[in-house]
Amino acid sequence: MTDTPQLLLAHHLKALRLPTFLREYDKVARQCADEGIDHSRYLLRLAELELIDRERRMVERRIKAAKFPAVKSLDSFDFKPMPSLNKMLVMELARRDYITRNENIIAVGNSGTGKTHIFASALG
Repeated sequence: MTDTPQLLLAHHLKALRLPTFLREYDKVARQCADEGIDHSRYLLRLAELELIDRERRMVERRIKAAKFPAVKSLDSFDFKPMPSLNKMLVMELARRDYITRNENIIAVGNSGTGKTHIFASALG
C-alpha cells in the first residue's frame, strides 16, 4: 500500500509523456534534499532536465528523418588542409541567420574540399 503514490505518479507521468521526470524525479529529489533546495527549485530542475532531453531527442529525430549518409558536425571538420576556406564565414553561416533573411547559399569548389561535409551535413 505504501507504493501507491509512486505507482500513481509513474502512471501520470507516462500519461503526460514526461519520461525524464519519471526517470529522474527520485534522484533529483534526494539531491535537492541534501542541498536544502525548496520544492520550486526541485520542480525547476526537473523541468529543465525534461526540456534538455526533449531537445536532444528532437535533434536526433530530425537527423534521422534527414537521412544523412553520416552525421557530421563543424567540430569534426579540419580547416587546416583548406587554408582558402574562410572559417569565420563558415562559423557565421552556422548561426543560420541567412534563413531568417531568406538568403541562399551556393557552395562552389573542387571535389574533396568539404562542401558536402560543411553545407549539407554540418549545417543541415
